Amino acid sequence: MDAIDREILRELQADGRLSNQELAQRVGLTPSPCMRRVRQLEQDGVIQGYRAVIAPEAVGRGFEVLVSVEVRRDRAAVEAFEAALQDIPDVIEAYRLFGSPGCLLRIAVEDLRAYERLWIEKLTALSGVTEVNSQIIMKRIKEPTGLPV
Repeated sequence: MDAIDREILRELQADGRLSNQELAQRVGLTPSPCMRRVRQLEQDGVIQGYRAVIAPEAVGRGFEVLVSVEVRRDRAAVEAFEAALQDIPDVIEAYRLFGSPGCLLRIAVEDLRAYERLWIEKLTALSGVTEVNSQIIMKRIKEPTGLPV
């Protein structure tokens, strides 16, 4: 990966809807070699996809909670827990961590009442879960904008 590839990545992270023509102009290439580079970055798995960034409030998910979860430390319990998370759409990010807590979730729901329902009906009911701690997000200070390239 050279400096031009990195510039392509920076530009696409800032605006994934750039036309190939505009992208080529910004990185100092003609359209054909620019497109070849983008396709190669996609084939190599460097560019993993393109997404729209949606305002959470616009889709009824403006209430976000960071949740630390302790799961019984045996392979079957951890695998069952991780598989069950895939079926809970309110969990928008999930990370297995070293140490304690064992798992960190980012959850987006409509409001406190919806989170309470999720907490009671799903999170605490998952097999292997021994503890659930919630941190309600007051304010997002820094939005994710992509990786430094």
